[in-house]
Amino acid sequence: MLRIREIAAVLMMGACGSLLYHQPVRADQAAQQQQQEQQQEQPPQQAQNAPPSQEAAPPEPTPQAQPEAPATPGKLIVTIGKSLLIDSPLNITRVTIANGSVAEAVAVNPKEVLINGTAVGETSLIVWQQNGTRLVYDLTVRMSGVRLEAVRQQLSRDFPADDINVTYENDTAFVRGTVKDVTAAERAVAIASTLGKVINLLRVEVPPVAPQVLLKVRFASVDRSASLDAGINFFTGAFNQQTAIGTGSAIYPDPQSPKIPVSQAVNILMIRPDINLIAELQALQAKRVLELLAEPNVLAISGEQASLLAGGEFPFPVVQPGSGGAAAISIMWREYGVRLNFLPNVTARGTIRLKVAPEVSALDYTNAVTVNGFTVPGLSSRRVQTDVELDSGQSFVIAGLLDNQARDSLSKVPGIANIPLIGNLFKQKSISRSNSELLVIITPEVVRPIPQDQTVPDLKYPVTWLPSNTGLPMRHPGMDKTGPVPVKPAATSLPFEEVVPRKEAPPVTFQPNPGMAPNGNPGSMIGTPPTAAPSPAGPIK
Repeated sequence: MLRIREIAAVLMMGACGSLLYHQPVRADQAAQQQQQEQQQEQPPQQAQNAPPSQEAAPPEPTPQAQPEAPATPGKLIVTIGKSLLIDSPLNITRVTIANGSVAEAVAVNPKEVLINGTAVGETSLIVWQQNGTRLVYDLTVRMSGVRLEAVRQQLSRDFPADDINVTYENDTAFVRGTVKDVTAAERAVAIASTLGKVINLLRVEVPPVAPQVLLKVRFASVDRSASLDAGINFFTGAFNQQTAIGTGSAIYPDPQSPKIPVSQAVNILMIRPDINLIAELQALQAKRVLELLAEPNVLAISGEQASLLAGGEFPFPVVQPGSGGAAAISIMWREYGVRLNFLPNVTARGTIRLKVAPEVSALDYTNAVTVNGFTVPGLSSRRVQTDVELDSGQSFVIAGLLDNQARDSLSKVPGIANIPLIGNLFKQKSISRSNSELLVIITPEVVRPIPQDQTVPDLKYPVTWLPSNTGLPMRHPGMDKTGPVPVKPAATSLPFEEVVPRKEAPPVTFQPNPGMAPNGNPGSMIGTPPTAAPSPAGPIK
């Protein structure tokens, strides 16, 4: 009957998804079985072989029961979401689970306890019976095979051409195999993470060479201006008095010197000493033209920023507070010239997305300032910054400007200037016209390196160079001299850890100018606190 109950308990455990590997042995039962075995080993014919005349020998003392030995822990395995039933022949007084987050115990009746698996892990289960006997179990809660198989099927559907294997051991999912790129590896790990903790052991195929983008920029500008200035001023000393009339600054000769000061440049200065008359005539017509054409080309790898500067840097003084309340002068540098910064990205559509910031600047001494003897020129800049997307070889006009300005100025002496013909002598006219045209065109193109032994672009030098002194090419000898270089066999795949750092690097922050101040203009460091050492000029007095 007892055997039938044990078989029924095993069948019940198998039906609920768990197995009982070993039935724990009670300590009192083990002592009784050991005592019975020792009694059976005694010779059975010892009393029969004694002589009839002799009295029966007194029975040997029965060995005392051994102290209770620790029972061997039983092994129980249950699946997450499944239950295991423990049946005891005696009433159960207490049940303890070491790690309550792994499994829970529910009393069904005084002789049955239901164990529910809640999380993957291992713990200890101790059951106290009514007679004081303890039943000790090693309880293992394992992952459901259905969930693991579902993850494998999902990976096979999403990555049919990749060899990806997922195994689950010691509460951890291990993902192995080879995928095409880092994105596929991250997706596979995300799917496997539904099982819990994941160790990524994937390998990634060696990525191809990143595309390289050549950006061609055409920066064209034409500035034209025309001006006309006309006016006349008079001065006379007749009638023992000095009289000046005109539309400009009055003329007052210096009686202590033969010089006649004038406030602005004049074209004609007429003097009649006999009648004490001086006439200052301004009649100037000017035309100015400025043409600028810059075509910088810069090459960059997709996703990397590149920059070009064809120009220079000019110094300017910056006043810094010094020790003792005295100020000191530091010298900083500002770039000017033709600058090009751009950041290309080849998209999955095959197009090229660009962050581009071309700039052309020149020194402008007409707007210069003088600070403590230092002449700091101004800058005339033409700058644009934008984002565009286009195919390789296509062109975009990213900026265009047409600026026309006209200014007319008329100064005259009231009353006299209204007299016909003679009134024109008491008028001053200034006419100014200006026209500015700006055009910026960009053309990105995906390019490849020039093959070996092909002619590379070169410049035409109008002046002949001196003959070479050494007569040898200034380069390292090739393999025809050094012999072939041992080449390491190319790897078809790399561990995920070797590819991820290049992908997960900090995102590139596009800077129109590396020297740009946080709150200043692009390409300017004026807003940045100077760090240069004070110049020999020393403190300002």
